[in-house]
Amino acid sequence: MNNNRRDFLKKAGLLSSAAIALPSLNNQVFAAPNFNMAGFAAPKIDKVKVAIIGLGMRGPGAVDRISYIEGAEIVALCDKHADRVTKAQTILTKKGLKEAKAYSGEDGWKTMLKNEDLDLVYICTPWEYHAPMAIEAMKSGAHAATEVPIGLTISEIWEVVKTSEATKKHCMMLENCCYDFFEMLTLNMARQGMFGELVHAEGAYIHDLLDLNFNKNGYDNMWRLRENIKMNGNLYPTHGIGPIAQCLNINTGDRMTHLVAMQSNDFQMADKARELAAKDSFYQEFVGKKYRGNMDVTLIKTEKGKTMMIQHDVTSPRPYSRIHLLSGTKGFAQKYPQEGIAFGHSYIKPEELKGLYDKYTPELVKFIGEQAKQVGGHGGMDFMMDWRMIDCLRNGLPLDQSVYDGASWSAVVPLSVQSVAKNSRTVEVPDFTRGNWKTNKPHDMTLNGGGNTKIRAKVNGKNIQLDV
Repeated sequence: MNNNRRDFLKKAGLLSSAAIALPSLNNQVFAAPNFNMAGFAAPKIDKVKVAIIGLGMRGPGAVDRISYIEGAEIVALCDKHADRVTKAQTILTKKGLKEAKAYSGEDGWKTMLKNEDLDLVYICTPWEYHAPMAIEAMKSGAHAATEVPIGLTISEIWEVVKTSEATKKHCMMLENCCYDFFEMLTLNMARQGMFGELVHAEGAYIHDLLDLNFNKNGYDNMWRLRENIKMNGNLYPTHGIGPIAQCLNINTGDRMTHLVAMQSNDFQMADKARELAAKDSFYQEFVGKKYRGNMDVTLIKTEKGKTMMIQHDVTSPRPYSRIHLLSGTKGFAQKYPQEGIAFGHSYIKPEELKGLYDKYTPELVKFIGEQAKQVGGHGGMDFMMDWRMIDCLRNGLPLDQSVYDGASWSAVVPLSVQSVAKNSRTVEVPDFTRGNWKTNKPHDMTLNGGGNTKIRAKVNGKNIQLDV
């Protein structure tokens, strides 16, 4: 055999082995999980001791909402900036609650985990800290709840999953859109078979954030703008995918198998950087960077042959939309631009839609929904999510979203980046349940023995104490 042929075969062998190995990069763990966290009920916690990390954009709202829940006590507050901790303390003291233990500095959260006896660590930091903080929180003996996404790389998302299983601690991604009212209605309708067999679903995060991302008084150290430079893909899929994934029973009867992502070029962010830099030298470092494209469209196929479409555009001047579309063999629903449900060629009339709300609004929403609207947080869905999580922890009930949900929904971020980089090639989606999706049961939204967690104080002069 001549040297040229030998070299050719050697290279061909390397290429073929690499091709075989590529899918396993996204499916690193094939062994059975240490423990199946789907449907897991942790021991009851009478009073949930909560620590909140990150007091910038989202954290103060969490402090306010959780301060209304009688079964929770905020015992520690942490942020890199000490002045933010001081400001957040006033949310507690103005309600007659005692100050929490204060932690600050780059590694303040690590000191806090070492010093405090915590039941729940609530993470509202920039995206890159979510996975590391959730992992360390669980290792310290606390449950973790993290803002979206649960992680930015497949390897760290796997680590979150394995840590949750090994410690038997919940790690719930705080996907608040799963608790919005139309989404909850359509979830219950889907579970009751009102749409027949769901065939296709769509979700999105279309939100004009161009000015906010370039606001130097917005995100700390311009971290979100920097993420729009580092990653070229769907950076924020979970608001769109979370509610429709629950309707499709992803991880509890079906699973996502592969995806394809296609992305436009950037038509605005680089121009915005040049425009601002011409007036303010602060923005000079952002000139000449390659920015994420305006629109990302990610198509996903499931094991049972269902399809999903997820869009991401936070640059274009468009009305806000998460789409939330469900298409089945018997019916159809879509939330934006206007809530509508159809069982044929035309949408049903408004009075018929009201009748569906009366009949199919889940027990959870009927129980806490009006109070949640008064407390607030994106129209009440934030508070409903927080109250439900605390109530489940206090009563030893499974959480509505398992670590596998947060993992699979968040994985769209790095997988879409991979697909875009490969000119929209197909990318496999990891099975974070390692086969347990076949037998995992969908978690319903009934109170299921909970509902004894009361709300303290008054909101806007109105008494919202729960009558339980």
